[in-house]
Amino acid sequence: MKAGIIVFPGSNCDSDAMHVCQQVMGWDTDYIWHAENQFARKYDLILIPGGFSYGDYLRSGAIARFANIMSAVADHAKGGGYVLGICNGFQILTEANLLPGALLRNNHLQFRCEQVWLKVENADSPFTCAAQEGQLIQVPIAHMDGNYFADKETLEQLQENNQILLRYVDETGLLTAAANPNGAIHNIAGICNEAGNVCGMMPHPERAAEHILGSADGRIIFESILQHWGER
Repeated sequence: MKAGIIVFPGSNCDSDAMHVCQQVMGWDTDYIWHAENQFARKYDLILIPGGFSYGDYLRSGAIARFANIMSAVADHAKGGGYVLGICNGFQILTEANLLPGALLRNNHLQFRCEQVWLKVENADSPFTCAAQEGQLIQVPIAHMDGNYFADKETLEQLQENNQILLRYVDETGLLTAAANPNGAIHNIAGICNEAGNVCGMMPHPERAAEHILGSADGRIIFESILQHWGER
């Protein structure tokens, strides 16, 4: 399997993503600079990592959306290739209209860096198929603008199409306000597009893919991609 990691000025989780893809999963993985107009070779997965692309000077992900490489990312998605956006990557995907909705400032106006519990709502996607529906996983977050929002019509479509992949819950699996670290509507932590091949999530699975880090639960996201890729 071949993976490409997009690097923007301000990306700070690209090395973490490279370690997991290359060292943990054993994938053939490259960095892809944001100024490139096209991919140097064909990739199965394009990963847009966390960080502060272009310093978040305008709005998180708003400037990165216009980077040269995003046209190639859009073409990759239209062709059925996997795209995973983590944290700032999720913000970029919504700004680029590759995913619906928007990421707003956390409702408490605080930067949050902590472990959270997630519930797998849909285990029938390329990003969750190695999990069980209802499974709980623990991974970290680190964001200021992780408050997912969508209008009523969009939320209904997300529900009808099973596009909500992950929700914030407490350690028993209950959806509570206390378990929601940013005020995201319906406790949404991760979604996919209607075709299912583009995923955005605010939590960082690449920071929880080895037991030495305190949790290896995040590895299931990468294992799901590999499983789906091997089956299709």
